[in-house]
Amino acid sequence: MSTNDRALLEAALIGYQHQAAQLAEKIADIRRQLGGKPASAAPTAASPKKRRAMSAAARKRIAAAQKKRWAEYHRNQEGKS
Repeated sequence: MSTNDRALLEAALIGYQHQAAQLAEKIADIRRQLGGKPASAAPTAASPKKRRAMSAAARKRIAAAQKKRWAEYHRNQEGKS
């Protein structure tokens, strides 16, 4: 890569970073006006989402329904071939 190309790309990167910072400020301002919380940089790991408990009977019903769908799909595929 020539030095002109590198300099051009570096200048473009600086310009885009500046635009991104301006957009972030505008988004934060709009959120403040709406009364929302400011966006955090990263989601907090302190509050992991709880997984919903599912009974064994419910898992069995779901598995049976999926097997039924696949069986129907495979029957239809055999008829087309």
